[in-house]
Amino acid sequence: MEKKNGGKIQLSPPQLLVVVFLFSIVIGTFFLKLPFSTKEPISWIDALFTATSAMTVTGLVTVDPGTVFTPFGQLVIAFLIQIGGLGIMSFAVLIIMVLGKKIGIKERILIQHQLNQTSIGGVIRLVKYLFIFSFLIEFVAMLILSIKWVPQFGWEKGLFYSFFHAISAYNNAGFALWKDNLMQFVGDPVVILVISFLFILGGIGFPVLVDIWTKKSFKKLSLHTKIMIIGTLIVNAAATVFILLIEFHNPKTLEPLTWGEKILAAYFQAVSPRTAGFNSIDIGAMEDSSLFFISLLMFIGAGSASTGGGIKLSTAIVIIFSVLAFLKGRTEINLLKRSIGASTVIRALAVTMSSIVFIIAAVLILNITERQPFLHILFEVVSAFGTTGLSAGITGSLTFIGKIIIIFMMFLGKVGSLTLLFILSSKEQQKIRYPSEDVLTG
Repeated sequence: MEKKNGGKIQLSPPQLLVVVFLFSIVIGTFFLKLPFSTKEPISWIDALFTATSAMTVTGLVTVDPGTVFTPFGQLVIAFLIQIGGLGIMSFAVLIIMVLGKKIGIKERILIQHQLNQTSIGGVIRLVKYLFIFSFLIEFVAMLILSIKWVPQFGWEKGLFYSFFHAISAYNNAGFALWKDNLMQFVGDPVVILVISFLFILGGIGFPVLVDIWTKKSFKKLSLHTKIMIIGTLIVNAAATVFILLIEFHNPKTLEPLTWGEKILAAYFQAVSPRTAGFNSIDIGAMEDSSLFFISLLMFIGAGSASTGGGIKLSTAIVIIFSVLAFLKGRTEINLLKRSIGASTVIRALAVTMSSIVFIIAAVLILNITERQPFLHILFEVVSAFGTTGLSAGITGSLTFIGKIIIIFMMFLGKVGSLTLLFILSSKEQQKIRYPSEDVLTG
């Protein structure tokens, strides 16, 4: 943030994005507090919590969106989810393009920071693909869900629920209009597979989707795309097996289900923590080992430049391969016949360590203010940071301070990559070089 000669404050692109994001949350809070947005009065803190959760596409709620909000209020939530998931500046660029005006360098730089790109080249093309892919995928999913839900709930409710959940799922928000989220559909392959397909596509990242669409050959794909595809398949498969084994004999989760329903439920609850936030079984009733494992999945999160949060899967993979390279005595990090630069490793470590520090601080504060089990508090904090939205059942009973802390963690989880990464990487390079010396570690 700098002051120019005229006295005006000049914001950097990351700072401007944060200001616009905060302003959108405030506007959303006022809309959700309107009398015709709710069926019963809600407090300002609950309106702020819901607006933040929607804009950060998290899904944590202190009031039930299906029973507390009117259809208008639910539309406001859906709109906040859409602009939060696809990006405020993406919509601004779309409006500029529709009006036929020229998109300047400033707008391109803002888009670059919003979509976590390394350069401004091709960002407008990426935005065009973003909207084409997103709206098309959401529309097709809405049609499929409506075939299921219109006969069950009627035309008006069935179409609206299909519309709302298609947006919520693709943007990895995790908002559902039923009190039990999607637990009533635990054995329904259509609902479970469509919803999971949506949030996996939304969470893998827009650059990956564009790369797949334009190149159509695995060999020609970028390293990032290959990492995301392989990493997503491995993590999802391993997580499904883990959840199935741990919860198989749990009478409150998988045990009452048939074999087919067990596999479907385990799969859904394994892929959902990658920042989607939907649940088809009772999260609070899961084994402690499952809750801790899901916390790790939520911390890792989805892909860069996606609708999801977390430190990002590619970040975790870079760190893992850095450790493996060190253990093998290598000075160069190799991955899929490509070498990873030192700056990428440093950036990955900076993101991971700063995230851990914030999570520890939030957990410590909530352990003082909330009368809840430690694991449930840790789960809630990581869920907020990863913009996941899964809860072990303590969100509704949070104190005022607890709600403020979770609001901050949701906000941090959404904009952290935009502020921390690019503020650090945009600094001028050090002109002075000092003598090197080893430090004892380990």
